[in-house]
Amino acid sequence: MSVAFLNTSTKTSAKRELMERALDPHILLGMPHLNPFGLSETWLMKELGHRHWLMLAQQMDMEDADFRTPDGREAYAAICATSLMQARLELARANDVLVVHSSMSQVSRTQHASIHYVSIDAGIIAVVEILSAFVARETGGDNRSLTRMGVTTGLAQPRLSNSLAAAAAAFRRGQSDVVSDISLAELRLSRTMIIRPSLQEEFNGAGLLYFANFQALAMRAIEDTLPPSQLMRRNVFFNGNINPGEAIELKVRSSDDNVRWIVEFYRTDGSRLGLVTTWFA
Repeated sequence: MSVAFLNTSTKTSAKRELMERALDPHILLGMPHLNPFGLSETWLMKELGHRHWLMLAQQMDMEDADFRTPDGREAYAAICATSLMQARLELARANDVLVVHSSMSQVSRTQHASIHYVSIDAGIIAVVEILSAFVARETGGDNRSLTRMGVTTGLAQPRLSNSLAAAAAAFRRGQSDVVSDISLAELRLSRTMIIRPSLQEEFNGAGLLYFANFQALAMRAIEDTLPPSQLMRRNVFFNGNINPGEAIELKVRSSDDNVRWIVEFYRTDGSRLGLVTTWFA
């Protein structure tokens, strides 16, 4: 396993100051942050993913989040899993002040977890955990060649047990039921669909299918069957990535009362790409 080289070259203190400003806990909400039902989950996950990467860079005393391998290739803090809990996103309105309090811990040689408490005046409206691992492409331009990398930070940190990391590892091993109170056997298959993610809208600046768009794709599939409902909780697990232009298959499963949903993501060769588990009120 390679060890990621963390670029610590001094560029300009302005970037470090901008990272600190980007991590300001207060955000004035407006139309970019909202949808007709409250705070946009897709915007929130993008924002918290960005904060996760910046917190990693700060923890490693970097000028920016430009992670590199020893031979100069780009390395990425790829998201392995996310968990959204205590969701009350419907309470957010334009001109509310959103407050985000975050912390980070190292859970293994390759993985870091951040937890984010998201609130407005009405109180907590979401608790989000994000688990990442450093990866790099073994073959240039091939997203299927992503390989996990260990990281040396030079900082001695305790490594804590983490239930989300354990569930993500079980998913990568091929286990289907990785969330204790949802079983695939309990759910009916509602539909299957083939989609080809948009290169312009659903891939990120690294050319990877963006983690925050998995839940958006899952909701698109669910809403074809279920009218918009109040989100209570969502877990998302990832297993690698796809190349631009590839199609993926979504299998949508639901409980009889439409409270619990699972959307499975598969590549065209049948291998598992992701799993989105959702609880509605």
